[in-house]
Amino acid sequence: MTDVAAIRKQLDSHGQSHLLGFYDQLDVSQQAALVEQIEGIDFDQLDELISDYILKRPQLQIGERIEPAPVVSARSSGPVEIEGARRRGRELIAAGKVAAFVVAGGQGTRLGYKGPKGCLEATPVAHKSLFQVFAEQIFATGRGVGGSIPWYVMTSPENDTAVRAFFRAHHYFGLPEQDVFFLVQGTMPAISFNGKVLLESKDQLALSPNGHGGCISALHSSGALDDMASRDVELISYFHVDNPLVRCIDPLFLGLHDLQAAQMSAKSLPKRDPFEPLGNLCLVDGKVTVIEYSDMPQEVATGTTEDGHLHFSAGSIGVHVLSRSFVQQLTADDRRRCLPYHRADKCVPFVDERGEVINPAEPNAVKLEMFVFDALPLADKTVLLETERSEEFSPIKNTSGQDSLPTSLHDQIRRAATWLEAAGVSVPRDADGQAAAAIEISPLFASTPEQLAQKIDREMVIATGDSVYLGERGQVGGNR
Repeated sequence: MTDVAAIRKQLDSHGQSHLLGFYDQLDVSQQAALVEQIEGIDFDQLDELISDYILKRPQLQIGERIEPAPVVSARSSGPVEIEGARRRGRELIAAGKVAAFVVAGGQGTRLGYKGPKGCLEATPVAHKSLFQVFAEQIFATGRGVGGSIPWYVMTSPENDTAVRAFFRAHHYFGLPEQDVFFLVQGTMPAISFNGKVLLESKDQLALSPNGHGGCISALHSSGALDDMASRDVELISYFHVDNPLVRCIDPLFLGLHDLQAAQMSAKSLPKRDPFEPLGNLCLVDGKVTVIEYSDMPQEVATGTTEDGHLHFSAGSIGVHVLSRSFVQQLTADDRRRCLPYHRADKCVPFVDERGEVINPAEPNAVKLEMFVFDALPLADKTVLLETERSEEFSPIKNTSGQDSLPTSLHDQIRRAATWLEAAGVSVPRDADGQAAAAIEISPLFASTPEQLAQKIDREMVIATGDSVYLGERGQVGGNR
């Protein structure tokens, strides 16, 4: 039986007694739900966070020496080194040493989509969901080595039920059900500027996901790390749910990471401009570190080399390889937090002392989030692989403009057209040189330009206005 008196006493001692202010007005189930949320908070830790992040604004300390981080490029590296790394990556995949891990806790609200972002239809012809795009890659890669690759999907409390139902409804997109492992990221309460935890309603705390960095502790607490160990998985291929061009399992990246005995690695690409919203991969006092684009001193961000290129050009795209042993090291001693928090001032609806819901027009509270890239400086060895934007990066973050669904669809078609032309197939172009047909290539047909060149019928004809889909069984579709 719940000892409400003890909980009141605990809340009083931490200055949070208002959280039970409406307790007596609630029914039994509402009381139980509220108490469960309260009991899930480590108030000693919360007091420290309030002191360090809320009552005073943390001072950004970048470091004494900031230098560009060294990156490896497939274009500039020797072919023997690159092919050796790619071969090693394939060996690891074939041996069952690799798992895929997607961070998929977000909703599609910013995109005008009601539901988990991973359920969004995001391809130009077949209108596949993001989850299906990734599942097909994972399935095709596993099939190519005669095995299967486990896929770990991190949801949030807000979308977990919907994501699981979506996978069931689509029969796990052809993947064995036992190879798909769902885990839920943790949450943090929203805290007012005077250090009070906010109530969303009389029976609910105002909670929000604790950021993609929460994946580290979630892998531990959910049992996902133990599951990986039982499968003999050594490397975790990490990516975000919003990028349909991502290579979920990249043999080259995995091989470079393994051959260098790295603990955590990152993919990068040259930034469009100094203020593109990508974190800057830097060396800070000798350690690989991501400095947020908004935190980079302007004079540093805009500095150029003698040939006019950005001095700090390596942008982080949220694609990593983590060694399982490294994640286990970070979560040793069952610590609930191994990465620092970042403060974000937000407008958070809340219930005031009269029980009325207030929808503030100005920021009124702080949300605390962890970022996975903050684990990079904790690694003894890191590999940074530069990739090509046109091949691997076109995220869906906005409703319009750059990094939106329209730009991503355009980029998917452009990449497919480029692959086809490289394989000897003619693609119609408009006056601006853009592909004049909608083209989609399923990973079940080809995951790379090299695979496409081996399988494609070079006599295929694509006419202006066609809608062409290359699926597992070849070409499907015709004129619009």
